[in-house]
Amino acid sequence: MTPAVHDRALTLASAELPAYVYDLAALRTHAAAVRSALPEQVELYYAAKANPEPEILAALGPYVDGYEVSSGGELAHVAEAVPGRPLAFGGPGKTPDEVAAALERGVERFHVESAYELRMLGELARRAGRRVAVLPRVNLPLSDGSLAGSSLAMGGRPTPFGMDPAQAVQVVRALTDGTYPHLELRGVHAHLASGLEAPEQLAVAEAIVAWATGLGAPVAEVNVGGGMHVDYADPDRRFDWASYGEGLDRLAAAHPGLTLRIEPGRALTAYCGWYATEVLDVKRSHGEEFGVVRGGTHHLRTPATKGHDQPCSVLTVDGWPHPWPRPAAEGEHVTLAGQLCTPKDVLARRVPAAGLRAGDRVLFCLAGAYAWNISHHDFLMHPRPGFHFLDAGPEVTARS
Repeated sequence: MTPAVHDRALTLASAELPAYVYDLAALRTHAAAVRSALPEQVELYYAAKANPEPEILAALGPYVDGYEVSSGGELAHVAEAVPGRPLAFGGPGKTPDEVAAALERGVERFHVESAYELRMLGELARRAGRRVAVLPRVNLPLSDGSLAGSSLAMGGRPTPFGMDPAQAVQVVRALTDGTYPHLELRGVHAHLASGLEAPEQLAVAEAIVAWATGLGAPVAEVNVGGGMHVDYADPDRRFDWASYGEGLDRLAAAHPGLTLRIEPGRALTAYCGWYATEVLDVKRSHGEEFGVVRGGTHHLRTPATKGHDQPCSVLTVDGWPHPWPRPAAEGEHVTLAGQLCTPKDVLARRVPAAGLRAGDRVLFCLAGAYAWNISHHDFLMHPRPGFHFLDAGPEVTARS
């Protein structure tokens, strides 16, 4: 953890826990490194679904070319948090009201997921008197095994995302034969998987570009998606942005005039966030020791969703304010569970935490993406966590 996060986690009162603590200086440093690794011909959009906190969106502002949103709610939220920035509207199941709102807000780039969505956008753009850019999303099958290591596949097999190549070709044809005068073919979009390392990401990008440039249609931009690997088992290991950037540079050089776009989310913000909490109880059950902490997976759903142990650090606290005995672990490993009435409320199993005591603090790292915003907040109606944004000018120190 960063020194700023360490100090804040220890100074918070018990009543202020659990809390999300974000180090915005660390976020800016990481985002700057990512941006510097990418060639000029590559646009960097942030997938706001990963973490849409306004402070996070603003901190990323100098390093991204725009933001990708996937609902009318995200559209309104991001447009208010970072006004005037380019937005790309993606995601399946767009409603007419959402598309109309996007047109009204001036969104110029739409990822189209189906022929139906194309027809809807064409009619609504006509009514609005707007001409907008379209990138059909293609579900491109890959035969080289580059998706085999993915943690989550959105393409290359039957999914509700995008169109089969033959359907996408028909949509491209409709965008170039005058059928939709208010829609302009900008390029092609394909986000096929998450959790890929740099070599696999490059192979996927090369396949998408080869398909898009072989359409025989005027393609100015190819969006190769996001999904860069974040290693929850080894939080110090990062995606190889340098080699990925070099590979994209070679790909761009082979296609002069073509803009490449990537849309990472988790790989930008995961490292800047920590979920800080306090051990409430330590107990033994059938030979295994458990530390019950404030909060749980209703605040930090990621480990339950991905089926992993959330990496964490224990901060010992010497003081004990209560007159009753302080429970402590007897063994070397402790499973950390939350306050919910379900055995699935486990944040990390068999953590090396010899001597863990009630009152000690636990900081779960890699909590800057797909954490609070995907969690089932209201189950059992526990208090919501605080939010602390460090190095953000006037700090927001507690809000829900």
